Amino acid sequence: MSKTVKQRIIGIVLLLTCLSGCIQIENTKDTQVKKSIVSDVSNLGAEVVEETEHEAVSLLGQKLYPPTLPDKVQAKRQKELESAEENFNNNPDSLDNIIWYGRRLAYLYQYKYAIQIFTLGLNKFPESYKLYRHRGHRYLTIRQFDKAIQDLEKAVFYSRNAPIEMEIDGLPNRRNIPRNSVQYNIWYHLGLAYYMKGNYDKCVSAFKKCLSISDNDDMLVAASDWLYMTYRKLGNSEAAEALLEPIKARMNVLENYAYHNRLLMYKEIKKPEQLYKLNKDGQIAIDDMTLGYGVGNWYYYNGQTEQAMEIFSLMMESPYWQAFGYIAAEVELSNVNAGS
Repeated sequence: MSKTVKQRIIGIVLLLTCLSGCIQIENTKDTQVKKSIVSDVSNLGAEVVEETEHEAVSLLGQKLYPPTLPDKVQAKRQKELESAEENFNNNPDSLDNIIWYGRRLAYLYQYKYAIQIFTLGLNKFPESYKLYRHRGHRYLTIRQFDKAIQDLEKAVFYSRNAPIEMEIDGLPNRRNIPRNSVQYNIWYHLGLAYYMKGNYDKCVSAFKKCLSISDNDDMLVAASDWLYMTYRKLGNSEAAEALLEPIKARMNVLENYAYHNRLLMYKEIKKPEQLYKLNKDGQIAIDDMTLGYGVGNWYYYNGQTEQAMEIFSLMMESPYWQAFGYIAAEVELSNVNAGS
């Protein structure tokens, strides 16, 4: 790697360090929600999470703060959270109320408190694969990969005899049609956790399981993409290419457009610069995290390591640190730093 790229990576880390010390996020309703959760947790006799403004610490050592949502989106999610909180308070022994309280917290980036709610739920429902699925997901978000794997492996175990069930979306697509099953989401997030840990053999098994229970194109393209990248990590180009056979330019994709486009890039139907540009103007959108990581990997697979690291570094300027593409790029940069 050239000195220029290393300097860029170091510069991004220093910039984020500066910003993490300067950004102050204060929202009255969020503060009230936190106090309410602390009260709930205390009353139920569980350990109270530490109150901090940041939600996580990156693999590069940076404090990660909740992104700012557009006013209308913030208001809508806040209202949904207040409704979920009321339902929970009215019946805290309802599994659905516990799950939705935690999910609504997570949609407002209150991940630590969401994890606390799921933990409280597991005290009451110790074999709930749905609670393990959601808590594992949020451990993955805050970079606690080992805990995510533990939870999601338990979710696999406890769901082994359960019938396939579609999972209701908390942030539905434009047609309000759920596209993932609970079981798919368990295996998918487990595969991601293995990927972030560099356990590629187990990652292959997880995403193969995803494909075996995929019955729509959204599930197909997301699992195929991560499995493709895993095979490439393992140097198995033949297996990776075989995954592209059922991928077509026109598919019934309602949500996972970014994964579909990445697969089309691997098939050389689309060019990498169509998906992600280093000199991109304007704000970096959340879908750019998915596209950016795929494009960066494409450059890496094709021997253009410096360009890949440039993309991963640029992605760190986005506020959307909760995106899986961002986390994966963070892993790549962390590995580079560890080896330098």
